[in-house]
Amino acid sequence: MYLPKSFQIEDLAELHAFIRAYNFATLVTQHQGAPFASHLPFLLDAERGPQGTLLAHMARANPQWRDFSAGGEALVIFQGPHAYISPSWYETHPSVPTWNYAVVHAYGTPQIVEDQATLHRMLETLVDTHEAAFAQPWRMDLPHDYLDKMMRAVVGFEIAITRLEGKLKLSQNRSEH
Repeated sequence: MYLPKSFQIEDLAELHAFIRAYNFATLVTQHQGAPFASHLPFLLDAERGPQGTLLAHMARANPQWRDFSAGGEALVIFQGPHAYISPSWYETHPSVPTWNYAVVHAYGTPQIVEDQATLHRMLETLVDTHEAAFAQPWRMDLPHDYLDKMMRAVVGFEIAITRLEGKLKLSQNRSEH
């Protein structure tokens, strides 16, 4: 990503906080020689690896996971808030419009999670994370045969983060006025 120094985020804790706050992200890999994207919820295990490990799952019917065995690098894009900036807001004229935004890119090689107990924990953690805000959180206490059927319909995977890039383009290169 184009990353001017004035917009760069380098603090690992800040990058991790961003990933947690905007965890519905875009996974980009190569599929049959072309970019392929899926939009998925991710969890971050900050304790696994120097930069953390991403955990996710996708529908087994999605062909993207079949390319993981090739060992190619993936890009996961965590998109935060964004806004159009009008030239009418600038004190200097003439000016042109721009766009302010916050984004984190995480890179690594996806690895399929084969162990069903690990996949179950991943799914349970994802549910618990997103149900925590509810007064009566839903729990994954489903009938065993139904849960097994649903789990067979997904593929879990992990991405040990090998590179993190963060960008806050918030007009820091402009005067406060």
